[in-house]
This record gives sequence, C-alpha cells and structure tokens, in this order.
Amino acid sequence: MVRLTRIYTRTGDRGETGLVDGSRLSKSAPRMAAIGDVDELNSAIGVALTHALPDDARAQLGRIQNELFDLGADFATPGPDFAPSEMRLRIVAAQVERLEAEIDAMNAELEPLRSFVLPGGDPGAAAVHLARAICRRAERAAVAADADVGLNPVGLAYVNRLSDHLFVLARRLNRAGAGDPLWKPGATR
Repeated sequence: MVRLTRIYTRTGDRGETGLVDGSRLSKSAPRMAAIGDVDELNSAIGVALTHALPDDARAQLGRIQNELFDLGADFATPGPDFAPSEMRLRIVAAQVERLEAEIDAMNAELEPLRSFVLPGGDPGAAAVHLARAICRRAERAAVAADADVGLNPVGLAYVNRLSDHLFVLARRLNRAGAGDPLWKPGATR
C-alpha cells in the first residue's frame, strides 16, 4: 500500500525527478514526457467520469484509470526486463486483451461508420473524445521514449489499444453511434 505523509520533497527543484529504481532523470526527458501525458490522460478520464455515464462505462473507465497509474509506474521503471515481479509493476498482455474484448463487444452494438467522426455529441462522449486525443499524444510520447530508452512493448500496445477503446466508447455514448457528429468533407467551401 502506498502511503504519502508529505507531498513536497524539494528533490525536483533542480529540474530532475526520481524513477522507480531511485535513479534521477531530467523532467524534460522523453520518458518523463510519456509519464506526464499518461497522467494528463488519467485526469481527462477523471473529467469524463463527472458526466452521466452508464454503469458499465463508468466501471471500464475506473479500471482504466487504475491501469494508467500502473502504466505510469511501468514507464518509470528503467531496465530491459519487462517481466512483472514483486518489485516491477508492468502492464501485461491480459490487460491489452481485455481492452480488445471490450472494444469488440461495444463495436458490435454500433452503427457502421459512414464518415469520420467529429469529437463531440453527448457531453460524456465529448469528454471521452478529449481523453482519446490525449491518449494519442501519450502514445506519441511513449514511442519517442521507447526510441530513447526502451519501454515495455506491452505498455506501448496498451496505450495504442486504449485510444481505440476510447473512440469506440465515445461512439457508444453517442447513442450507439446514431448521435455521432460526422465530418462532411468540403461542406463549407
């Protein structure tokens, strides 16, 4: 169990932060950009949860929020060993597979896409679309960090699959896709 008795430590005052193994890293490093974007994504999902959502969507997003903390810890753990252990919290394939199963189940209920979907619609769906866009940024940051230091490939798959999950969830929240605002190419020419 995590226990924090003091919020500020002053150890980051010189632009560095600590990783899981105790090593120090610049706050501007690609790894820290990925961790920060995952944290922002988690906050955006928290905002989405303030909207009226079906219980199953609320449960999915709650699970995802917890997993995003796990993902942040994964990305903050240096080293080439991506196997989970008592001392290393790693995203595992079963978490990616669960996202895929949820995507498939939600997608089966949706009208087929007729055009690209504009972010918006129901307030809850719009908030989930914003989280999806932040997830895409987190993925880009994670890919850059992976090129720099090497990250857990299953964590990279998780963040990629999560953006798909959030897209399909937003469509589901927009009345099974019937309420999706659709792109009309060249409509304002």
